[in-house]
Amino acid sequence: MTLLPANPTLENLTPEIVAKTIDHALLKPEMTVDEVAAGCELCDKYGTASVCVKPCDVKVAAEALKDSDVDVGTVIGFPHGIAVTEVKVLEALRAIDDGAVELDMVINVGHLRSGRIDEVRDEIRSVTAAAKTRLPACCVKVILECSLLSADEIATASRLAEEAGADYVKTSTGFGPGGARIDDLRVMRQATNPDLVRVKASGGIRSLDDLIACLQAGADRIGTSATAAIIEDMRTRKSKN
Repeated sequence: MTLLPANPTLENLTPEIVAKTIDHALLKPEMTVDEVAAGCELCDKYGTASVCVKPCDVKVAAEALKDSDVDVGTVIGFPHGIAVTEVKVLEALRAIDDGAVELDMVINVGHLRSGRIDEVRDEIRSVTAAAKTRLPACCVKVILECSLLSADEIATASRLAEEAGADYVKTSTGFGPGGARIDDLRVMRQATNPDLVRVKASGGIRSLDDLIACLQAGADRIGTSATAAIIEDMRTRKSKN
């Protein structure tokens, strides 16, 4: 894992560090297999942390990146988080068997907002435990869909993810009513122990300035499909200094 500066800025970041904060998203439902393969090539070119693909495309990505240091990730219970726990566990195990090493799972937002706290925690724990039993190095990220939640609910969900043993809390699916918001990232960071849980910002991050603002608010990882534009902008700005 690339270590970020304590206060990330344009001056102390490099294109390589920025690339290693990015999970390149290839999640549009209409995306073809050839487009997924091309997206994986882009990840390899820029050296992103990972590619995040649909479950049906994990094998494609694993094959395309088998000689790369780019990790393969996928989504679980996506995008609404409404599958029952057993289905989410099955999705997670199948994804690992197909070659995924990172899993971004969506919580059941309705159950969280209904106060069914133990159920939400238990579901995160079930998916995380199953994934890490199958693949101890598996990285599990928990998507909260913050635009549907109050600040208190975001804090509660973040703490539940930590209690359940997840590795990250994540703002958004990118398919909900809103994306990454600075205030939400701060709540997520303040609600969790940075030694145990990291924060991923995702949804609407289209520029280098967006990315840096999210890092400054406490994010460690960035989900975006604008990888090329962000890194090329970083290279351009650095070349002028």
